[in-house]
Amino acid sequence: MSVKQMFDLSGKVALITGGTKGLGLQMAEAFGELGAKVFISARNAAEIEAVVAELKSQGVEAAGIACDLGKLDSNPVKTLVDACEAAFGTVDVLVNNAGTTWGQPAEEHSYEGWQKVMTLNVDVCFLVAQEVARRFMIPRKSGKIINIASIAGFKGNRANSGVFTSAYNTSKAAAINLTRALAGEWGRYNINVNAICPGYFPTKLAKGLDKVSEMIKEGTPLGRIGGDEDIKGAAVFFATEMSRHVTGQAMAVDGGNSVV
Repeated sequence: MSVKQMFDLSGKVALITGGTKGLGLQMAEAFGELGAKVFISARNAAEIEAVVAELKSQGVEAAGIACDLGKLDSNPVKTLVDACEAAFGTVDVLVNNAGTTWGQPAEEHSYEGWQKVMTLNVDVCFLVAQEVARRFMIPRKSGKIINIASIAGFKGNRANSGVFTSAYNTSKAAAINLTRALAGEWGRYNINVNAICPGYFPTKLAKGLDKVSEMIKEGTPLGRIGGDEDIKGAAVFFATEMSRHVTGQAMAVDGGNSVV
C-alpha cells in the first residue's frame, strides 16, 4: 500500500461530536478533503445546518444532527448514532470531540459543575465509543476511535495563574486513560483507540484562557499557540491507515508546551 493510499479516506464515514466549530470543524474539513463522508453533531441546529452546507460546498458528503449529549436522560447517544447510521450506514472513524469546562477554585467548586464536566468529557466519551464499537466496529473488526483530551490531562495548573479547572484537568486525565483501557480491550477487534491532547487553541471552550495566552506562548518552545490548521495532521494520522500499528497513545499537539 502506497503512502497516498494509506492517507486515503474515500468511502469512510467519520462521526465527529462537537463538529461545528474549533477543533471539530478543522477535523471535519480534513477528513472530508481526504474523501470521507462526515457526520457532525452539536447542540445548535442552525450551526449544524450552516456547517453541513459549507462542507457540501467543498464537495464533501456531509450530514448532521442537533443533540445535547450532556443530557443523558434523553438517550442522546442512541439518537446520534441512529441518525448517523440512517445517513451513511456505518461509522468507520469516531472522534469524541464534544466537551465542556468549568472555572472555579477547587475549594469552592460546585458539584453541579463537576458533574457537568465529567458527564460530557468522560461519560459521553465512553458511551459514544461503546455504542459505535458495539454496533459497527466490533462486528466488522475494524475502526478508528480518536478521543480529544488535552495537555491539561497531564498536569495541574501553574500556581498564581488564575486558572481554576480542577474538574476539566481531571476529566481529561480520565479520557487519556479511557483511551488506553479501550485500546487494550478492543485491539483484538482491530480497533485503534488513540487520544489527541491539544494545548491552547483560541476556541470557545478555551475562552477563559485568553488572559494568559501570551504567558502560554512565552512558555512554549515553538513560540506560538494553536492555529486553524494545527489539529488536522494528528487527526488524519489517527483516522487513517498511517496509524494502523499505533493504539492507546496520547499525542500532545501543543507546540511543545507540555515538555518544558
